[in-house]
Amino acid sequence: MPSPRLLIGRHSVVGAVYAITTVVAGRRPVFADAGAAETVVDELRLAGRMGMVVPLAWVVMPDHLHWLFELRAPSLAQVVGRMKSCSARRVRALGGGEGALWQPGYYDHRLRRDEDVVQQGHYILGNPVRAGLAEEIGVYPYAWCAYPL
Repeated sequence: MPSPRLLIGRHSVVGAVYAITTVVAGRRPVFADAGAAETVVDELRLAGRMGMVVPLAWVVMPDHLHWLFELRAPSLAQVVGRMKSCSARRVRALGGGEGALWQPGYYDHRLRRDEDVVQQGHYILGNPVRAGLAEEIGVYPYAWCAYPL
């Protein structure tokens, strides 16, 4: 059950930019597997093609996901819920185990006008370097940012 505190102040605002973090159940490193990580990337891209979001950046880490986007769908919960359920179904079909893939809930932060979206995108892109998964920004295969460095 997600913490009710995560819901306090949560409002879906079409056109707003959101930074989302969601975690694998039990912090299992499911996305250390290339097929599982690519499945999540496919779902993130699909959300953009469907017009639910304008993707700005993402990184699929071994046990969690950071996703930055401009919301286009009426509901933030709908976008994140769809990505989590579809990716879970597809990862399980690849042999990614049974049961829950994702922990319930997610952390969201709506960026305000005075926050730098480009800086946030670059920060997300740098996560694999800070975690020791890549030597330099731009080489980790499951990270992407709309803003060139």
